Amino acid sequence: MQSPIFAYNEQQTQERWSLQNKQMLRVSLEGHDDILARKGTMVAYQGLVEFDAEFQSNQQSRARAQTGEGLDLMRCHGQGTVYLANLKQHVHVMEVDQDGLTVDSSYVLAMDSSLHHDVIAVDSLYGISGSGKYQLNISGRGKVALMTSGMPLLLQVTPDKYVNCDADAIVAWSTGLRVQMQAQTHSSGVWRRRGSTGEGWELSFMGTGFALVQPSELLPPQNAQIGSGLAAQYGMGQQGARGQNQGNAWS
Repeated sequence: MQSPIFAYNEQQTQERWSLQNKQMLRVSLEGHDDILARKGTMVAYQGLVEFDAEFQSNQQSRARAQTGEGLDLMRCHGQGTVYLANLKQHVHVMEVDQDGLTVDSSYVLAMDSSLHHDVIAVDSLYGISGSGKYQLNISGRGKVALMTSGMPLLLQVTPDKYVNCDADAIVAWSTGLRVQMQAQTHSSGVWRRRGSTGEGWELSFMGTGFALVQPSELLPPQNAQIGSGLAAQYGMGQQGARGQNQGNAWS
């Protein structure tokens, strides 16, 4: 049997975390150092691998109920190889160190089980936050796999060069950065989107680190849900997930 499809063979590597291709993560398990992966993202595995729902502490459950931010995880352990993917999203493996990583939980595919994660708040200039108000802070040492819609852009932030990012496009940033949610408008117009530009809320980053943005203002479909209250109504840009879903709900 012959076909061009046979060119897509398994990629052999000695790395524990690697990419099978741009949209699929390959992780080798060796009986220790379990990984935590987003529920339902396993597309294949080899060897003796088990998948168990990850326990959430009372603190994590309360934070999830109050903020809507959190992770539905499964623990992958055993001896073998696991392949993970989610809706053809582009996958990127990052090393988390003492600086920490702040990320929207919608973009987390997997992480080392040794990493710690909890919910933090992002301040708003006007006291009104959008979907970016709560994010996930990942700390410790280990690897985390992030997802983006398309190939992302990594922007360096320095004390003399701060960065502003659309609240719908930002994926992750260095935890040590100072962050504020704002809109380029005067306070009396805070309830209106920025003129007729289609732009809305943005995050302003100051300090030393990086900010990762994707070429899309949509969350992965299974996470793009219509919220309620002021945050859902005013928090996202006109072309972002909220704006898109209000007229075209996912089915």
